[in-house]
Amino acid sequence: MKKTWIIIIAIIALLVVYSVSTYNSLVTQDESVETAWSNVENQYQRRSDLIPNLVNTVKGYASHEKETLDAVISARSRATQTSLKMDDLTSEKLQAYQKVQGEIGAALGRLMVVAEKYPDLKANENFQALQAQLEGTENRISVERRKFNETAKEYNTNIRKFPKNIFSSMFGFEKHPYFEAAEGSEKAPEVKF
Repeated sequence: MKKTWIIIIAIIALLVVYSVSTYNSLVTQDESVETAWSNVENQYQRRSDLIPNLVNTVKGYASHEKETLDAVISARSRATQTSLKMDDLTSEKLQAYQKVQGEIGAALGRLMVVAEKYPDLKANENFQALQAQLEGTENRISVERRKFNETAKEYNTNIRKFPKNIFSSMFGFEKHPYFEAAEGSEKAPEVKF
């Protein structure tokens, strides 16, 4: 009788230790996904902070391309008004967020065409420095999106594996959405001069 109780207590203790360990690992992975999302938002903020400087520099040299500059300003304004919190992250909201951020990319693409079209603008050192910063920021955004997707994949895979899927559903751990390519991005943009 005494051995039976010892075995039962040992089994219960092992289950408790495993449960706590599983829960803590899921929390750690969930926090990693949130950190990766914060890094994505940080790079978008960096881009939003750079745009006014770029636009002001270009304005001084390309008053004849007012429409392009207005499109950049308008896209930046919409992007800074759109925010997405990690606890409210759904596939639909992430797609809407990506769409607004994509509008900035499209407007900036037209702005870069302006730089190619007007050599005196391209020769300006301030514009070149800001253009390099902006290109670097776009690369950073791409890297952070990729890291976010990798972190979300690890987390999503982990919460779906047995027996962690039992604990994840018990404790309310849900799958995180991924960044996906914007619609139409499979086609190369056409640049005309």
